Amino acid sequence: MSAESERRCQGITRSGQPCRRRAAAGAAYCFTHQPQANPAPPVPVPVANDDPAPAGSAVQPHLKQLRQYVTQLNGLIERLQKLRPGFRPPTLAQNPLAERLRQSLDRILPAPNSDSILGQLRGAISEEGLDKEALQGIWYMLNYSLQYQASVVKRRFTGEYETDPWGLDWEFLDAVRPFLAFMYSVYWRVETSGLEHVPDYGRGLLVSNHSGQIPFDAAMIEAAILTEHPSQRLVRALYADWFATLPFVSILFDKTGQTLAHEENAARLLAQDELVVVFPEGFKGGGKLFKDRYKLARFGRGGFVRAALQTQAPIIPVSVVGAEETYISLHKSKTLARLMGFPYFPISPTFPWLGLLGALPLPTKWYIDFGEPLPLSEYAPAAAADVVLVTQMSQQVRHKVQQMVYHRLAHRDSIFK
Repeated sequence: MSAESERRCQGITRSGQPCRRRAAAGAAYCFTHQPQANPAPPVPVPVANDDPAPAGSAVQPHLKQLRQYVTQLNGLIERLQKLRPGFRPPTLAQNPLAERLRQSLDRILPAPNSDSILGQLRGAISEEGLDKEALQGIWYMLNYSLQYQASVVKRRFTGEYETDPWGLDWEFLDAVRPFLAFMYSVYWRVETSGLEHVPDYGRGLLVSNHSGQIPFDAAMIEAAILTEHPSQRLVRALYADWFATLPFVSILFDKTGQTLAHEENAARLLAQDELVVVFPEGFKGGGKLFKDRYKLARFGRGGFVRAALQTQAPIIPVSVVGAEETYISLHKSKTLARLMGFPYFPISPTFPWLGLLGALPLPTKWYIDFGEPLPLSEYAPAAAADVVLVTQMSQQVRHKVQQMVYHRLAHRDSIFK
């Protein structure tokens, strides 16, 4: 078995197939399937207390349920000790915080024999109930969480983390996934169709229309496949070289799995059986005025077709509807664009008049549709040198995406629903 195959994640995707991602450093699973490898202990189900409580013990039923939580904490502690054998938390006997907690309880809560809710709580947090076991488990978890987070921050600052050859950082991607999930599910309420056309494994080239002034469409396509596709695949988006001139932007894109838009990069990623998304309209598509919305611009010079032909990767047309209305661009200022070094500078009813607030996108309703793949198996890789064929296929894909956009627009009631 090769070293590369040993580094493959041992998790299982929702489609029942083995995951083909690389395992995290020092682990047998990738970051996505790490929770699957270490499932949380089951939550105990409270059972009826058939035994009568002893006389004078009003809190006995509560103690029985609390002891179940203590058992759960102990099981979690044992699992954490297996993950971090060298970690030893301080005990309550050596912990001044626990002693101060006891003193505070003595001052605040009533006596244990009280029939009030506070009295029952005071009786539960006692030498008989939670004081020694549960509080020790809670203190253990607090210490573990703080030390783990501190070690993560330390590793990030010292550069002791793993990236793939393209700069993808799974820890960073996991950190921004909640934001992507919020924008996908809550803010833009994205609906998808045709995910069955995206292969579970192997190479594939997604070709989409481009819009929205800011490339949120690439992020939402990535979120759709990463969260809703049965194989939870990562999509590699190709971004324009202008973004590399902006501070921190290209680093952010690289860490989330994207890379510079170039025909050679697309071919290399496809040769590695990656899923790649391209936007052949380029800045002409992203910077369209509101009056030109959903009218696809010319598809470049066909570089995406050549990359697909060279690697025999199927071309999957994608249409995005809803992004055009996130910013109402009425005019593009060539003077401001030239002064600021931007490819275009949109003027809208809110931007730049409201400053950063005007850059907030509208919460429109999005639809992402994946069309049937265009197989290229009948063409040899040498066909990439045929200029006429490349041009024809580029126009064919553009026509297909345009028809998908029109079809979705015909079935849309409003931009917000």
